[in-house]
Amino acid sequence: MLATIQKQPNNYVVTFTRSLAHSIDAVWAVLTENDKLQKWMSNLEVIDLQKNGKMHFNRNDGTDAFEEITITDYAKQQTLEFDWGKDSVRFELSMTREGSILVLQETISELTDHTPKDLAGWHICLELLCDLLNGIVHDEFPMEQWRKWFAEYELLIAHVENN
Repeated sequence: MLATIQKQPNNYVVTFTRSLAHSIDAVWAVLTENDKLQKWMSNLEVIDLQKNGKMHFNRNDGTDAFEEITITDYAKQQTLEFDWGKDSVRFELSMTREGSILVLQETISELTDHTPKDLAGWHICLELLCDLLNGIVHDEFPMEQWRKWFAEYELLIAHVENN
């Protein structure tokens, strides 16, 4: 399911929503435990899981280079928010009778040529996360699927910018 983009007075809020047939415990584990997290978002690493704690965005380029990310909001099994460059990424979990709902919101200060790439990346990462919860681990990032979603997000952003 394609994300939604809402234009705010000073930024844009992109929202991805996924209904999952998995418990909050299971989803929280794939968001916060490095051995699981890195199976759907290989660049992220939790260092200190708490508000004002740290994460690393690892370059994964053969060096040990990384960017330090600050966790700006945290409530165990409910909320994980962190800096994403000039922007922010927020995960929220809530329970349903069938499992849980995962909401990913990226707050973006300005739309750029890179934005649809980033959104397509999050889209694919959420698919990988869902697959991981269902016991499927991907050895490689699915670039063909990413290209498909990149084209969709280019159209969505063009629509938002023209309205």
